[in-house]
Amino acid sequence: MSALASELGITPGTYNIDPAHSEVTFVIRHLMSKVRGSFTEFSGSFEIAENALESSTSVEIQIKSIDTRNADRDNHIRSAEILDLDNHPAIRFVSTGVRENGDKYFLDGDLTIRDVTRPVTLDLEFNGTGQDPWGGTRAGFSASTSISRKEYGIEFNIPLGGDKALLGDNVDIQLEVQATHV
Repeated sequence: MSALASELGITPGTYNIDPAHSEVTFVIRHLMSKVRGSFTEFSGSFEIAENALESSTSVEIQIKSIDTRNADRDNHIRSAEILDLDNHPAIRFVSTGVRENGDKYFLDGDLTIRDVTRPVTLDLEFNGTGQDPWGGTRAGFSASTSISRKEYGIEFNIPLGGDKALLGDNVDIQLEVQATHV
């Protein structure tokens, strides 16, 4: 499969993320089930190159905007024990490359949480482009990855006896992004 932007149906150029039509969500094991949450304030842009594999992106997520539908839990996540909002107000992602493997795409980049930067790979899906009601061009993407919170210095946990703990280490991240061509 070719990775030329024109063959994929996307116009090269800059696209700004539309936060009103995008989502940054996560899932982590808590006790015997999983808890979901989201961040409601984030910004970023994509630079789509004619060769789509040369495209790039950068995103910033505001920690203060975490929402797990529980104010006490949200405040604890913002505390120094977990994301440390006072010293690290944002999570950042900067791409380092786009790869193609058969009909699948992968977005490689550096994810920074609590001033710890680690490489991550997101499974990337291009959902297409289209005209919006205001005459603009929009592009849609889905992406997902899983990270170890301990690799970012987030060690907080409560032992529950034996090898069990309150929180799992893996955090599954899901992005649904709609961006406007500028």
